[in-house]
Amino acid sequence: MLYQNPINKLQKLIQKQNFLSVGIFLAILFGIILFNWVALSQRPVTLSMLITAPDAQPWKQGLIRDFEAENPGIRINLVEGPNATNLLEDLYTSSFILGESPYDLVNMDVIWTPKFAAAGWLLPLDDRISKQELAVFSPKDVEGGRYQNKLYRIPVRSDVGMLYYREDLIKEAGLKPPETFEDLMQISQTLQKKDKVNWGYVWQGRQYEGLVAMFVEVLDGFGGFWVNPDTLEVGLDRPETLRAIEFLRSTIREGVSPPGVTTYQEEDTRRLFQSGQVAFLRSWPYAWPLAQAKGSPIQGKIAIKPMVHAPGKTGAACLGGWGIGIAKSSKHPEEAWKAIQYFTSEKAQRRFILSAGYVPSRRDLFTNPEIVAKYPHYPQLLEVVDNAVLRSPIAQYAQTSDILQRYLSAALSGRISPERAMQAAANETRRLLGARD
Repeated sequence: MLYQNPINKLQKLIQKQNFLSVGIFLAILFGIILFNWVALSQRPVTLSMLITAPDAQPWKQGLIRDFEAENPGIRINLVEGPNATNLLEDLYTSSFILGESPYDLVNMDVIWTPKFAAAGWLLPLDDRISKQELAVFSPKDVEGGRYQNKLYRIPVRSDVGMLYYREDLIKEAGLKPPETFEDLMQISQTLQKKDKVNWGYVWQGRQYEGLVAMFVEVLDGFGGFWVNPDTLEVGLDRPETLRAIEFLRSTIREGVSPPGVTTYQEEDTRRLFQSGQVAFLRSWPYAWPLAQAKGSPIQGKIAIKPMVHAPGKTGAACLGGWGIGIAKSSKHPEEAWKAIQYFTSEKAQRRFILSAGYVPSRRDLFTNPEIVAKYPHYPQLLEVVDNAVLRSPIAQYAQTSDILQRYLSAALSGRISPERAMQAAANETRRLLGARD
């Protein structure tokens, strides 16, 4: 037998033990890594979205609760923002400008889409949805989600301006609902002379976005336009615009509208109409359930229709409403798209509308028997939606709206003549857009 040095034998034993220790260590390390990977892979993905505070509870109790129940791997973090939509827009804008936006889903008013898309804050969605899938939505709602022929927003709920009227009083007087601006004035004056109402027509005349929403309906009803989004042509100093302003001024001058109407917002007009003192109201769908509530002086006495128009023209309903896009900075675009698909599905929207009373974006739900049983005016509301008109879908919308608000308010309140006001508004808008007619 060959002699083995005891020292060499000890070194080999130590090396063997070290090898075993390293192996055990690596095995434990691998196990820890594997455990953490599995744990992380099973941890739900969280998607954040900013929303106005009044809308938060209906979302939490309806859409989000149901979505998370069906999708345990995804959670929705709903961030409650201010009530005012312009402040909500500012919060979204600030987060994107800072470059570290926490939001994955972007809940957008229809007028925000061009600005957000032009700034590069949204992912295009065209390759995620087919034409057939888009066809179930109101065409105008879909159009409101496009910018430069690309789709960035899927409509969740619609909203349109409409004309409310006292159906009972018009029938008692042996009259028909108005079709033209002249009809509205004549019926108003007839009912006023009979002492049926104090005022014929109320509308939103204060200097704010609601003034613009109201005005684009009247402007379109006279055949005019504000800004052509394709050519950036400005139509504020055209004869049709001056005729639209003259109609609104005439309602005040002839006593059909109250003198203070140029300071009114939605709730001012809604309360006055709901008190029973007014024949016609221009407002949004939210006013219907309030006017029809138990104890309302006009419960069961009202009806709706598209806005009136000039002879030979068609009525227009200003499109509002909300839709959802995906933030370009989101780390979870696939999960975000899954959420959008659910929120805009027939099943989810039907539940949401029945519980919260919002206006659907899917056309078939306006005539769904279950929904009509609860909201019998929805088939008429679909007619209004079909007459929707967009506020100018341009990236500089906020600035153009501010210009129109200032000069239109001045013209309606008599501080500047309509001609001077609209010439100034048109010139300022052209300078902003860099456009020339």
